[in-house]
Amino acid sequence: MRMKTLVTALLIFLASLAGAQQRMLVSKGSVHFTSNAPLEVIDASSNALKGILEMPTRKFAFTAAIKSFKGFNSSLQQQHFNENYLESDRYPKAVFKGKIIEKIDFTQDGTYKVRAKGKLSIHGLEQIRIFKVNLKIIEGVVHFDAKFKVPLSDHDISIPQIVHQKIATEIDVAIQGLFEAPQQ
Repeated sequence: MRMKTLVTALLIFLASLAGAQQRMLVSKGSVHFTSNAPLEVIDASSNALKGILEMPTRKFAFTAAIKSFKGFNSSLQQQHFNENYLESDRYPKAVFKGKIIEKIDFTQDGTYKVRAKGKLSIHGLEQIRIFKVNLKIIEGVVHFDAKFKVPLSDHDISIPQIVHQKIATEIDVAIQGLFEAPQQ
């Protein structure tokens, strides 16, 4: 009986290793946004991007804590971003869950221009998005970068009339980083 338990534990362990080889995690990643309004440009970034890629299915997910964004033009602007616009205590994360549309052989080094389709959740509202992604695979590491626009109205983020000329209604977002196999 003891041998059967040992064999079962070994099989479970080997299965988990095989599953781990099918997944990659973000080892380094960032999200940057720009609000380019008539009277003011606001830039902020987060280096706290987390993510996972399942290679066989091409499914992936990213998340970034709203409070991790730094930059802004003042600390008061950052406070308003968190408290008034993104309500980061109530909605602490931005999440994108999706799938790479085109088939990719992640074992082949090269540069690939693909599209990602999925659901972007910001401020408690999900919207389906499709955007272009640049992938560069070098020795098993997947480098990614993408740029897309996010209309504030799609996520029920309203701008008070008093600052209407200082905050853009559509935000430019850039995401980049590396997917690598998890360390054993």
